[in-house]
Amino acid sequence: MSRICVFCGSSMGFSPRYAEQAAALGKLLAQRGIGLVYGGASVGTMGVVADAALAAGGEVIGVIPEALSSVEISHAGLSELHVVRDMHERKAKMAALSDGFLALPGGAGTLEELFEVWTWAQLGLHGKPIGLVDVDGYYGPLLAFADHMVSEGFLKADYRQLLLLDQDPAALLDRFETYEPPAPPKWAKEPPGI
Repeated sequence: MSRICVFCGSSMGFSPRYAEQAAALGKLLAQRGIGLVYGGASVGTMGVVADAALAAGGEVIGVIPEALSSVEISHAGLSELHVVRDMHERKAKMAALSDGFLALPGGAGTLEELFEVWTWAQLGLHGKPIGLVDVDGYYGPLLAFADHMVSEGFLKADYRQLLLLDQDPAALLDRFETYEPPAPPKWAKEPPGI
C-alpha cells in the first residue's frame, strides 16, 4: 500500500478522542511509509490527520473542490493540493490516488464518501479495502443498520463484509495488506480483473 485515502470531518466532534485518533492515524501512516490522501482542508479532523502525517515526515495529498477551498480553508503546507471542480471530481481523484480507504468518525460528508466507495466496491469498480476506525464505538450503529439491510434482503452479506471494522487503525492496515475483494461483484458473471 503506497497511499490510503482517509475520510474524516471538517469538524472536531465533541470528544477529544476524535482528534487524538486522527492524529494517531496520520502519524501511523507516515511511520509506515504510506501516503495520506484526504479532503485537503486545514480544519476539523481533516486538518489534524494531515498535520500529524506531515509532522512525522509523511506524504500528504489533498483534494478539495473550488467552492470549498475557502470555506474548509485549504491546507497550505501539503505535499500536493489538487483543486478540482466539484465533489464528484474530488471523490474520483481521491479514489484514483489511493490503494485503500479508511473512515474516521465524521458527519454526512464522511458518510457520503464512504458510501460511494462502498457502492463502487460492490459493483466491482475497485477492489480496494475499506476500513472504519471505530473510535469509542462510533460506527456501531452504522454497522447495525448494515446488518439490518442484510436481514431485510437489501444487501448481500458478502457486501456487508466489505466494511472492515477495528478500533485500532494499525490492525486495519495489517488487514489491508492481505485483503482480497469478494468475487464476483454485483451484476458480474465473472470476477473483475482487479
